[in-house]
Amino acid sequence: MSQTVSKHCERCQTLPEKLELEGPGRLFLWLPLGHSYGKLVRMLGDSGREHQALPEARCVAVRLEGAHLSGFVADVMGALTGEESKSTRALFVEGGGEPGLGDYPRVVSLPQFFTLTRAGWLVDLLAEKRVTSFYQPIVHAKDTRQVYAYEALLRGLERDGSLVSPAKMLSLARDADMLFQLDLAARLSAVREASRLGIQAPLFINFTPTAIYDPAYCLRSTVAAISELGIPPANVVFEIIESDHTPDANHLKSLIAYYRQAGFRVALDDLGAGYSSLNLIHQLRPDIMKLDMELIRGIHQDAYKASITEKLLELAQKLGILTVAEGIETPEELRWVRSHGVDFVQGYLIAKPASPPVTATPHFTD
Repeated sequence: MSQTVSKHCERCQTLPEKLELEGPGRLFLWLPLGHSYGKLVRMLGDSGREHQALPEARCVAVRLEGAHLSGFVADVMGALTGEESKSTRALFVEGGGEPGLGDYPRVVSLPQFFTLTRAGWLVDLLAEKRVTSFYQPIVHAKDTRQVYAYEALLRGLERDGSLVSPAKMLSLARDADMLFQLDLAARLSAVREASRLGIQAPLFINFTPTAIYDPAYCLRSTVAAISELGIPPANVVFEIIESDHTPDANHLKSLIAYYRQAGFRVALDDLGAGYSSLNLIHQLRPDIMKLDMELIRGIHQDAYKASITEKLLELAQKLGILTVAEGIETPEELRWVRSHGVDFVQGYLIAKPASPPVTATPHFTD
């Protein structure tokens, strides 16, 4: 009997259930130590909040409305140390009942519980496809009027149309174990918005290696979307975020192999931000290296940054790897990287991310 094999990754495309707790109930907290238990009981006593103390189990049951959970849990975490919070277990039981056997799989650490009380906002954003992309031009260093490519940058949208910063989404996604879903939404938005806006230049797309289980499944939707939209594979460059990479070198190599087999190019992003840059270069052999903006910031006045960057550029030139200097904000920074042979530049000096993207970029002469 044949089995139907899923064409997509369920982990990436399935959103978690929202933790919707509006009615009254009891929050059960199991503390790791007697000292921690005593600290929480004193806090509850001082605040006058209704609770039941169960000292034999180092457990406290607090009666409250589900809508007030997030604020209360934040107060508890503020009263405990970080390690105490991580070791405290939490469960909310609606109504006035006691926890049953079926409830215990829902028991999580206090920080996880706090994240779940706030994650409904992100679940809604992804379910309603309120994810979009802005595009920042990457231009030729020698002639900044010539746009070489655009980097797609994640943005979210509130229901009223206001923008949500990527940092806010990424932070919550990591804490709520939703990085897989957000990363996929960002990749799909990058190619679909680029097609809608008629972007013909090469497209740089960030992806987080730790958000990929198996490239054959997790990346299939992205590859299919690129094909369906008629975007030439050679016009797509996938950026590995060096500072957020997985320590499993074999996993990284499998991702690179999958992308290259599909005809895409690969860039190593944020080079110089982490500790393993040189090791990653020889392991991954990227087509393009992007120098981290912190390395570029004030480089014309910093001998240490200048020396490191000179060696990276020298290495790239010997290996035939194209280079991009990120975060160019001053003419002096541009002048320095240009004089040391960088191929392309991007940054606020050239243009900010926008949708639709900036097409006419300024010309800077030495």
